[in-house]
Amino acid sequence: MGWRERKHEEVYSEAEVEERLKEQLPKWTQQDGWLRRKYKTSGWKGTLMVVNTIGHLAEAAWHHPDLTVSYAFVNVKLMNHAAKGITDKDFALARKIEEVVMWQPGAEEGASLEGTPEDPRFKYIKYD
Repeated sequence: MGWRERKHEEVYSEAEVEERLKEQLPKWTQQDGWLRRKYKTSGWKGTLMVVNTIGHLAEAAWHHPDLTVSYAFVNVKLMNHAAKGITDKDFALARKIEEVVMWQPGAEEGASLEGTPEDPRFKYIKYD
């Protein structure tokens, strides 16, 4: 059975997780039964902004990641605690976190939202 045939609460095999990460979330990894991603920030203010963003998304989704927070980075770990493994819920939340945290408004052509200036005083996240 491929990952596309799974039910929402079914736990993925390691091979299925790797295949899906490669296709959908190439910046995320699998380690010790968790989906993982490290977001680098420009300092404490940026770190808090990333943590609060992830917190809002996770609470709205009713799925709660483990976070490791330091001055200039946030490590995110996702695993469905109830299912004791990685499920569709983990992939869905990882995609939403990735979409929102890595959004660069200035990168969109013709966008009204210009993004933060190219000035270290205003940068808060280090985009991949």
